[in-house]
Amino acid sequence: MIIHSETKAFHAPSSRVSLEAALRRMPVWLMAIVLPGLSAAIGWIDYLTGWEWSLFVLYALPIFLAVWWRGRNAGLLLAGWSAVIWWVANQAGNPYQTQLGYNLAMFSRFVYFAFAAIGGAAIRNKQEADAAHIRMLEERRQLEQDLVSVSEHEQQRIGQDLHDGLCQQLAAIGCAARALADDLQARALPEAQDASQIEELIQQAVLEARSLARGIFPVHVDRSGLSTALSELANTTSRLTGVPIEVKEGAEVHLSDPDVSMHLYRIAQEAVANAVRHSGATLIVIALEAHEGILELRIEDNGCGIEASRRSPREGMGLRTMRYRAQALGADLIIKNRVAGGTVVVCQLKVKPDLPEPTFYGPA
Repeated sequence: MIIHSETKAFHAPSSRVSLEAALRRMPVWLMAIVLPGLSAAIGWIDYLTGWEWSLFVLYALPIFLAVWWRGRNAGLLLAGWSAVIWWVANQAGNPYQTQLGYNLAMFSRFVYFAFAAIGGAAIRNKQEADAAHIRMLEERRQLEQDLVSVSEHEQQRIGQDLHDGLCQQLAAIGCAARALADDLQARALPEAQDASQIEELIQQAVLEARSLARGIFPVHVDRSGLSTALSELANTTSRLTGVPIEVKEGAEVHLSDPDVSMHLYRIAQEAVANAVRHSGATLIVIALEAHEGILELRIEDNGCGIEASRRSPREGMGLRTMRYRAQALGADLIIKNRVAGGTVVVCQLKVKPDLPEPTFYGPA
């Protein structure tokens, strides 16, 4: 089964940003002529159409543009100017019997224009706040990704150094110990047995160091599939801790995106480590299954169960990292107590239904 990934991101409203940017790029003197001129043009049309076809609603257009150009104060200034234009345009044909009544009508129009400016400013401020919030979320998400990426690269570097440095030196020391044991045995000296034991201990140290390096830097995830990586994780952890770990596989899964496979592997690694350190479990089960459009990674143990405090906002770094990795995949992470006792960690990755090949969502 080949699983592809897709990256999604937050985007600010481009239409509003482009309009505001276009208006603010205009010279001040040009906008100071264009916007009042647009109000005057609307007033001229209003004068030609007469009182019965009043177009006072259209005066809101240049007022909104003024708000987007320079803010609420510019909109209020243009609202006053538009009220004067309306007063002049309808002076000759208005049906009011007194000048006072007509002036009050102009004042009501000004109030409408002022509310249009204030409302437009409120909308503009809300959109700016939303855009700033989206930028903050993008920056926070990028920072989290950078932190995880730096941590991942540092672990890979340490694992590579262990494999290429310490393991090679221990192997060389083991060869020297083997040569010493053979030399002592050829001379029939009793120290030959001690040298052989030293060589065996060094070989065990090499195996332990390679196991640690493989756990820190699981290069096999990309090559042999996630199932193989989880099996090696179970074997290594079981050998080092003595806790039996079973792996149940529904199908061999190959991930097209190495980041997706690494996130799933780290989630399983952290869940297994928590079960070994905190739960007192005597059996851990890792299951990787694909069914009904869902790739499910499940880690269960028969320990004491997760405490309520560890599901609180102040939960440990390991659990927070697991949640972030699941969020980066666009997956659902469920951590809860088992009915029969113990803890279950479930990470579910959805599949796209509109593609011929099963394709799972990647980082979202």
